[in-house]
Formats: sequence, structure tokens, C-alpha cells
Amino acid sequence: MFHKLFISVLLLSSTLLLAASDSTKTVMPKHGFVGTATCGMCHKTEKQGQQLSIWQNSKHASAYKTLQTDEANKIAKEKGFSTPAVETPECLKCHAPEYNVDKSMLGPKFNIADGVQCETCHGAGADYKNLSVMKDKAKAVESGLVLHDDLKTFCVTCHNSESPTIKAGETVDVNALWDKIKHPIPQAK
Repeated sequence: MFHKLFISVLLLSSTLLLAASDSTKTVMPKHGFVGTATCGMCHKTEKQGQQLSIWQNSKHASAYKTLQTDEANKIAKEKGFSTPAVETPECLKCHAPEYNVDKSMLGPKFNIADGVQCETCHGAGADYKNLSVMKDKAKAVESGLVLHDDLKTFCVTCHNSESPTIKAGETVDVNALWDKIKHPIPQAK
């Protein structure tokens, strides 16, 4: 009996280690992704600071589309990749970070072509998207909303020396980047 239990534990441990070592898969998120179209329904008004249009006019919104260009393919090839940029995990991890999320976690309005979208930075929104949850900041955070206190640490996961647009030794000015995309909710008067 002990022998069978030992073998079972060993097999389970090996399976978990193999799964953990597969760096091409994203850890299964706790919450589902709803997509920018869903988020934008409430975040497009003046009262909400026109956050949707700020995103739409940012480079984040076109990050995936950038990978579909000849220039991106040229860069991917120069970096030694044999696949087009739009199929290369090393490119997708920053240009469309949800590219390898289990499809069952993606809602009907989620579109990978939206690139670096709301949920890339703020967490999968299926459980905090409702107004009743969003009105209570603590409840929204408990339901998956991510709010960043340390932008530099978060932003440099992509805006770093691995990016072909950042030269070796160049310091990334996160504050300047943030100034281009910040989207606060205006204070009530």
C-alpha cells in the first residue's frame, strides 16, 4: 500500500514540475478576461476621464498590429527567430500578453488584436466588471482588479533592454511613458 502511495505522489510531483517548467504557458488566471470592448462600455465617458479613447490613441492599442508589419518580421528575424513576429512568443509576451491564456478564460468580446489592453495592466475583469463591484474599490481588488503602486516595476517587465526599441544601457523613463497613457478618473467638483 505504501509503495503505491509513494509512486502516486512521485508521479504527481513529476507532473507538476513538468507543468511548472513549461514557460510557454501562462499560469491559469483565477478570473476570466472580458476584453476592451466590455471595459470600454463604462470607461468611455467624460465622467470616467475618457479612458477608452486614451487607450485607443496609445501605442498599447496597436501593439499587436505592430507585430503584423514587415518591420516587426525583420526585427524578429534579426533576433534569430524563425517565425513571423506575430507568432513569436518572445514578441507576443509584451505585444499581446494574453496570447497564451487558455481560450476558455476569454469572453466573447475579448480580442487578441487589442494588444496591450485594459486587462493586461488591470487584471482579468470578469469578476470585477460589474458596476456594483467597481463602486467598491476593495471589493473590486478582491475580485481581481489590479492597481499599481509601483509603475516602474510593472512597466519594465516589457519596457526593458529585451525590447528591440530600447538600446543596450538605455534607461527607461517610466514617468515619461506613463505621461503618455495615464488615465485617472477626474475628481468630482
